[in-house]
Amino acid sequence: MGIYLNPDNKGFWQAVRSEIYVDKTGLIAHTNKCLNTEQRYICVSRPRRFGKSMALKMLAAYYSRGCDSAGLFQGFAIEQDETFLEYLNQFDVIFLNMQQFLIRAKGEEVTEYLERIVIAEIRKVYGDFFSGEETILAAVLEQIYAETGKGFVFLIDEWDCVMRERQESEAMQKQYLDFLRNLLKDQSYVALAYMTGILPVKKYGVHSALNMFWEYSMTDQFEFEEYTGFTENEVKALCGQYGMDYAQVGSWYDGYRFRRYQHIYNPWSVVAAMKNHILSSYWISTETYDALKTYLDMDFDGLRSDIVRMLGGEYIRVNTLSFQNDMRNFKVKDDVLTLLIHLGYLGYNAENEEAFIPNKEIIREFENAMSVGGWAEVMRVLKASERLLEDTINGDAVSVAEALDKAHTEVASILTYNDENSLSCAIGLAYYSARKDYKFIREFPTGRGFADIVFLPLPHTDKPALVVELKYDKTVDTAMKQIKDRHYTQALEGYAGEILLVGINYNKDNANKPHTCAIEKLNWR
Repeated sequence: MGIYLNPDNKGFWQAVRSEIYVDKTGLIAHTNKCLNTEQRYICVSRPRRFGKSMALKMLAAYYSRGCDSAGLFQGFAIEQDETFLEYLNQFDVIFLNMQQFLIRAKGEEVTEYLERIVIAEIRKVYGDFFSGEETILAAVLEQIYAETGKGFVFLIDEWDCVMRERQESEAMQKQYLDFLRNLLKDQSYVALAYMTGILPVKKYGVHSALNMFWEYSMTDQFEFEEYTGFTENEVKALCGQYGMDYAQVGSWYDGYRFRRYQHIYNPWSVVAAMKNHILSSYWISTETYDALKTYLDMDFDGLRSDIVRMLGGEYIRVNTLSFQNDMRNFKVKDDVLTLLIHLGYLGYNAENEEAFIPNKEIIREFENAMSVGGWAEVMRVLKASERLLEDTINGDAVSVAEALDKAHTEVASILTYNDENSLSCAIGLAYYSARKDYKFIREFPTGRGFADIVFLPLPHTDKPALVVELKYDKTVDTAMKQIKDRHYTQALEGYAGEILLVGINYNKDNANKPHTCAIEKLNWR
């Protein structure tokens, strides 16, 4: 067993013997299909704390020659796959954590340091097959393969750390990419290359060094969706085991949406919530809000408006294709939004090409980042939202209208009312604090149309449900009539609690009191 060549299986052993381990071994069946094929180059990018390193430890335990890992996989999904025994511990694995090399290289070139250290270890096993003077890792592996015919499995963690932590050094980035290209591209000795990081690899300017990789990122994970985080069924099982309310856990940590799996949870936060039996901001507590604030404060036309609209519950269309896959070169606002998707601060619906703020944990991080300057008017609206909700529940329609007037004045420079959709976004922002106790649903299907906004109370909150209809340049009576005539509340008949009907109208010609409101308590009987 070595450090870089054929590491032991202790990392995976520690994972499976932990108090909480969710079986993700089905990933191995997918990588087995890629062995020694044109699809053998895989890059999986996810936010920090989304299980990337754990997946690599699992793959190392499975493939690494010299390990005896059969017992570790006993009872897990991969054991039932027909390829399980065929490839178990049958490959020489080269495991590279690029973050460690970057830290340890100090004055030496990162790649030169890496090659020197890794070759020294390989020499202990295969020293008879290559020249003792050889200093190029690719040349060493070529000679070993020529003599033995044995392919290598490359597992590379934090592949993008040079791009993230040496943003100012384009020369260093290019040299690093050239090293990876020479090491991996079109090399017969590569049986599989599985690389992880936060950023995808498609492009860095005009330099396409790693275009042989198949990419699985937060904009589209394809067949790796269920291995990106915890699935709905996995979290339900954990909630049952630990006595946690599934709906409340979902409001905190759900929201990463893919094509097949519509509910992907942040694994780090779910594990912490189960162990502590407390719902809190676990993922964002591992990094300061300054990282997010830097991007929120970038002066791109329309960026502030998009952020505010997402805070109001809206989905924003994003072109992710212009992003250069680095953290420095931004040309348009969509580049910033795409980076926030890859960092995990935004969710993304690939089918609709829309970004959104996924859950309560992330909403809090946006609030923290905006609270330290530059977003004063938005923060005033957010702070006033708790009183607005209280007035709504108390049926105080006059105070609600006055609060909406004030909120509109605060954000008028960012959001412009021009239709019911923009009004809906502003209302969502004004009721921002309601998300602590409610599930916020825009365009709620009712069977006879869609209610503009429905606030469904989370379990154990003892709050009434709110059905909100918005009108632009009409009347609140029109809004209330539509709720009743189209029987919007029928979709809530399974809900046993109190329901309030809320009609809101905005009149653009009334500068003094543009909003009017009506509130009624529904009488089921």
